[in-house]
Amino acid sequence: MAGGLFALLDDVAALARIAAASVDDVGAAAARASAKAAGVVVDDTAVTPQYLHGSAAARELPIIKQIAIGSLRNKLLFILPAAVLLGQFLPQLLPVILIFGGAFLAYEGAHKVHERLTGHGSDAEAEVAEQGELTPEHEKRTIAQAIRTDFILSAEIMVIALKEVVGSDPDASIWMRAIVLAVVAVLITVLVYGVVALIVKMDDVGLHLAEKPSKGSQRVGLALVSAMPRLLAAISFIGTLAMLWVGGHIFLVSLYEIGGHDGLLEGTGIGDVLHAPYDLVHHWEVDVHDAVGGALGALAGWLLNTVLSAVVGLVVGFAILFALRPLGIGGHGGEGHHEEPADELPEDSPKA
Repeated sequence: MAGGLFALLDDVAALARIAAASVDDVGAAAARASAKAAGVVVDDTAVTPQYLHGSAAARELPIIKQIAIGSLRNKLLFILPAAVLLGQFLPQLLPVILIFGGAFLAYEGAHKVHERLTGHGSDAEAEVAEQGELTPEHEKRTIAQAIRTDFILSAEIMVIALKEVVGSDPDASIWMRAIVLAVVAVLITVLVYGVVALIVKMDDVGLHLAEKPSKGSQRVGLALVSAMPRLLAAISFIGTLAMLWVGGHIFLVSLYEIGGHDGLLEGTGIGDVLHAPYDLVHHWEVDVHDAVGGALGALAGWLLNTVLSAVVGLVVGFAILFALRPLGIGGHGGEGHHEEPADELPEDSPKA
């Protein structure tokens, strides 16, 4: 009896060691996958505060909570199962999916640039200007829009993470991949929307500190409050750049992979054409790195790659923007924007 008990304890200990090793593997894989998706995470963090423009202070955290729940639902219920199945049975389609995601990010970035150039804001900004803050109906639409945009960003994050998992351990089981992606989904959602919550409540923290009797606390509080508009403007600018950079980079790399080794169009004329753009960008990056040398050379090469990716994102985004305008989708201005004529006075009416 005692021998059977000790044998059982040995089995339990062995299972515990295996489980611990699996947890370590999951943690390491999740960390690598999250780091690989960092560019899109920065994009997601920078984009989200824009949806809170015009909302009442008391509604900011509830709105963030609803967007975060929608984001987690996107990742766990829809994107994760589809990504895992694709990674298991049709991994060649992952770059194709990323092309559409990169194109969407480029379009969103170009749309923001178009609004800045033409001076026409979004419908949300127009409604805020008229009514002072978001109405409950517009708040619902804004949350729905934020969750839709998050779906694209979340899909990018999850597919990039999956590619890292598949690339680092091609023999990993489908369950291992699913667990790693679930961990990535939760960690990134908490990180993104935790940071967003801190950003949007910074002015409340500043007001609280400004009411303290301590002069030092008052100075810090007033500095936080005065810095908030500039911070939000900087976040909006960074978010636009991030959408163009990440979208353009994903677009280039995905085309490269489709036409490259083990790609869908490897060895074909079209594959060679798709493979060429990022091959050229990477070649220039290496040339700059070698010419400058050292850590500064690596930074210069990365900056060149980033700038060229952003330019590609801007070109792709504007191409999509103007292709959609005849359908009534996309930017304002130009032929699609008309001022409503003022009510005409009768000819015999006195002029003001």
